[in-house]
Amino acid sequence: MTVNGYSPEQMAGQRLMAGFDGTDFDGDLAFLIEDLKVGGIILFSRNIGTPQQVADLCRSAQECAAGCGQPGLFIAVDQEGGPVARLKRPFTEFPGNPAMTGEADADRFAAVTASELTQVGINMNMAPVLDVAPEGFGSIMETRAFGHDPEWVSRMGCRVIRGLQAGGVMAVAKHFPGIGRTTLDSHLDLPVVDLGMADLEALELPPFAAAFNEGVSGVMLSHILYRGIDPVWPASLSVRIARDLLRGRMGFEGLVLTDDLDMGAVGNHYGIDDMIRRIVAAEIDIVLICHKGPNIARAYDRLLAETQADGRASIASFHRIMQKKQAL
Repeated sequence: MTVNGYSPEQMAGQRLMAGFDGTDFDGDLAFLIEDLKVGGIILFSRNIGTPQQVADLCRSAQECAAGCGQPGLFIAVDQEGGPVARLKRPFTEFPGNPAMTGEADADRFAAVTASELTQVGINMNMAPVLDVAPEGFGSIMETRAFGHDPEWVSRMGCRVIRGLQAGGVMAVAKHFPGIGRTTLDSHLDLPVVDLGMADLEALELPPFAAAFNEGVSGVMLSHILYRGIDPVWPASLSVRIARDLLRGRMGFEGLVLTDDLDMGAVGNHYGIDDMIRRIVAAEIDIVLICHKGPNIARAYDRLLAETQADGRASIASFHRIMQKKQAL
């Protein structure tokens, strides 16, 4: 089975976004691109030095992809401003979403960030955060969210989306369907909330609905178990949330990404094969694995097996990925 001249191996690899170690293009990064045929890479502080170094790294990665017949790479970073900003000085540092007082702040953040990212070859920002942090709740997102009012979060988030994408950077809204009413860090273990659909529609979902109307390129799923919607699987592995709610009920047609599968919320409870099976069934496009290790190759093997067994979901995801890459 080939699609538009791409093999099952390439289709499987395009659904992977991987992290790696080091600041220079090396054999490990070449392996991800040439052998696992990954569709994207994500940069962290461990990969970032000077602007010139980042630009050289991104250029080398794209040249490697082109040289082995791969589509151009998504190159992503978490650059929210505030406590989650991988690019430090001399890149512009912003105080973060809670410090924004009006649309001019959002516009400036988006315009400056898009300019600096594109200058070094980064084409995807894992931002904005659209989680709503209720006042006085002690939310895990209190230092990263725009605030506690869904209308304000919607307005500010849409300004950031508009500015990033006007500047040539894909925006990825997170963390669907909303993690503002959690206090446990999903990097450590799996948060469970007793929220049903009516709860989400009142607080969590409006900013995401606004982002979809704004044309946001992608949405990142949370590693949270929403017991009132799916009592078994967290959002990042849930057919009910990713396929039925996000795609079906809310009509989102862009890219859907998991959060990092290395995080304790899922890594402590599920094996990589089971996670990939759930991801394919839920029509999630991109598997995010942020740390070097065997999980990346195992995920590729399982994605390839799923593609070869029943390619329909894989073909749909591949088309969505390629549409975004062509638009770049």
